[in-house]
Order: sequence, then C-alpha cells, then structure tokens
Amino acid sequence: MQARPSPDVVVVGGGLAGLTAAAALASRGVRVRVFEARPVLGGRASSFTDPVTGERVDNGQHLMLGCYSETFAFLERIGARSSVRVETTLEVGMVDRAGRSSVLRCPALPSPLHLLAGLARWDAVGWADRLSALAVARPLRQAQRFLRTGEGSLPASPGETVSAWLERHRQSARLREMLWEPLALAALNQDAREAAAPVFVRVLAQMFGPDPRDSAIAVPLLPLTELYAEPAQRYIEARGGHVSTSAPARVRISGGRVEAVEAGGERWTPAAVVVAVPWFALDDTLVGETGPVSSVLAAARAMRPSPIVTANLWFDRPVMEVASVGLPGRAFQWVFDKRQVFGDHASHLSCVSSGAAALVTRSNEELAAQARDELAAALPAVAGAKVLRAVVVRERRATFSLAPGEPARPSTRTEIPGLLLAGDWTGTGLPATIEGAVLSGHRAAEELY
Repeated sequence: MQARPSPDVVVVGGGLAGLTAAAALASRGVRVRVFEARPVLGGRASSFTDPVTGERVDNGQHLMLGCYSETFAFLERIGARSSVRVETTLEVGMVDRAGRSSVLRCPALPSPLHLLAGLARWDAVGWADRLSALAVARPLRQAQRFLRTGEGSLPASPGETVSAWLERHRQSARLREMLWEPLALAALNQDAREAAAPVFVRVLAQMFGPDPRDSAIAVPLLPLTELYAEPAQRYIEARGGHVSTSAPARVRISGGRVEAVEAGGERWTPAAVVVAVPWFALDDTLVGETGPVSSVLAAARAMRPSPIVTANLWFDRPVMEVASVGLPGRAFQWVFDKRQVFGDHASHLSCVSSGAAALVTRSNEELAAQARDELAAALPAVAGAKVLRAVVVRERRATFSLAPGEPARPSTRTEIPGLLLAGDWTGTGLPATIEGAVLSGHRAAEELY
C-alpha cells in the first residue's frame, strides 16, 4: 500500500458533521482531506436527480428552525446563508383528523409569551387546552436556565417518555395531539410513547428561547446537496483541502494510536483524524487494535435505528397554498410544497412519515397511494388533481432511537490521541437533526485547534 504526503487532518465521512468539521478546520488554515464512501456528499441530508422530472429530490425533508445557531454559522461560513429563509415567528398550518384546518400564529412577542398568545387565538384548541399549556412554563424556564448556565438539570427523567412527561405536566389530550406530539415526532423521529423526555425538553427549551424567531420554521430554498454539500466542498477546496467521494476509508489503529488512514490502496499519516461516519458504519471504519475504543464500538453496535419514509408526489396542478401543513394522526404527518425550491410551476409535494417503522416494508405503490389518499382527505384541491409521478424514499436508518435505556452516546474525544468522533449520534444532547450533526462537527474542530 503506497504512502502519500499527509494532510494535517483527515476527515472520514462527508455528511454534515464531517463537512462542518472540515470547513471549520479549513477556515483556520488547516490542510484537510475528506473521504466519503458514497458517490455524493451530504450523508442523510443529500439529494438525487429524478430521471423523469429532472428535479433534485431530497432524501428526506429535514425540518429546520430559527434556533439552529450552529447550522446558520456553518451556512454563513460556506456562503450559503441566503439560501435559507427564516420566518419572523412560528406559524404552522394544521389539518386535524376530522379535516378541520387551522393555523397556529404566534405574534412577535418575547418568548414564551408569543406561544401563549398564539395558543389563545388558535381555534383548533379550547380554553381548557390553552390553560393546560401554562403547566409547562416552569419546567421550560428551568431547562433554559440549565442550558444557559449549566446550573441544575433538565426537568425530565432519563427513564421517562415524552408522553409520560406531557401527562405529568397535565397537558390536555387535544393539545398533545395537535401540538406537542407532532412536534416531538418531527424533532425526535420517534413516537412520543417511545422517545425519552430529556432530549425533547431540551428541544423545547431551545425552540422557545428568548427570541421568538427561535421557534420559527426555516425554509431551505435549494435542494439539500446544493444547500450544504456543494458549497462546503467549494469552500474546503478553495482553502487547499481535498474532498474525495466514492472513497471508503479505514482508520487503522495500532499500539494505542492511529497508525494510518487507508483509502483506495493508499495510506495517509495525518496529525489527527475526525471520524464522522454514522453509528452503523463505525465498525467498518475503525480497524486493527481497537481495544481502546471497544466501549464506543459496542455502544454503536447496540444503537437501534428509526426510519423515515418520504413519498414525493407530482400533481398536474398546484394543490397547496402554503409551504407546509401538519397532518396529525396520519401515517404521513407533514406535507411540504416544493414550490419554494423549484418555483411556481412545480406541483411537487413531499409527504413525510417520521418514526416510520410500520411503513418502511410496504411497497412503493402502497405508500404513494396512502399519501395521496391522506392528502385528498385533508386538502380539498387534491381530490380533483391527477398524480403524474411518485417517488418513494426510505431512510431505514435515518436516525437512532432515543428510547429510555439506549446506549450512552460517546463524547467527541476518544481514548486514542488525535482520534475524534463527530456525528449527530455523538453526545450533543440533541436529537438526530441537522443542528446536532453540525454542532458535533464544530466541537471536533474546536478540540483540535
């Protein structure tokens, strides 16, 4: 195996965590080399070209929020911040199981007053439901204080599910159905009856922070690959780095240190390595004498996945008047109109099922039909429209399970000098989101320089 002149840092994995780490290091003058096993960058936040329509189709609709400070810092660095539009405050349309439409609009008041004011005017819930929301104000303030100062703790037990936490805080059944549970499912990619409460409480504390824009939906104006991966690659390579795709790499460990990074029949001996692969790829990435990281490898092997299914439907006419609508109580819980990406001529809807273990084994035809039927029951314009094209995307290992009792997530540093971990599955305290992945990449870069 041929030895090559080595960069300062090798990053194994070209998803968001790896690209973030590489871009942050490149910004400090570090020579970086990125290896990505797949033909495209972006990992679980990437796009492909549909051969029939010619559109770039995302491998899943990733929800972004105004509180994603790490993500916006990354986008600012790589020159892509203008490709995301952040609304001024939270505004979300919902259609309940009976077909009744409503819009939760929160005015531009200090948080959490904006949420309480929005609930007071939201006709999807009654006054008893609105009053029940007051019971979460105190634990959210406690959680915000913990995140801000490190004092105290998150007001939720690691063994407590989201559903149990909501019930303990006397949230009404209607408010759980229409607000808290859809939010938990979207953020955690797991049913509220299964996911542990602490991560959800942290998400709420960040969403309903001091700025009312923190809870606002952020709308990407480009497909994911064009938004993240392509500008990140340009940024890294413009600063002397190198990005390789279709290049699976192995990190060989020997004698308690990184002996070399091996890829394509060649070897590199960098000063440091950031391993930014998903948890399910760690076993194939770290090879050799892996005893010092055996506990990390064991935890990664034990992590259970949670899938996402997205049904992309092209209609013969526009059928939505807004960018997104929540569909609580359905198999597909959210629908996004892609006109904000492709222009007013498009009729492409992206229907998302989070925590989709019950759907992932069904046929494409069945999933497309179910998505269309659920849309027709919720959106009157769909009933008279014709489906021209359907593309179903399954991410069987979209995220990791957040259920109580899951393995502890590892820290950035490992027991091997110069070997760091990044990825949404590491110990960020956040669920498997874009923000969690980017945060982990920034942490890895900060540990090195």
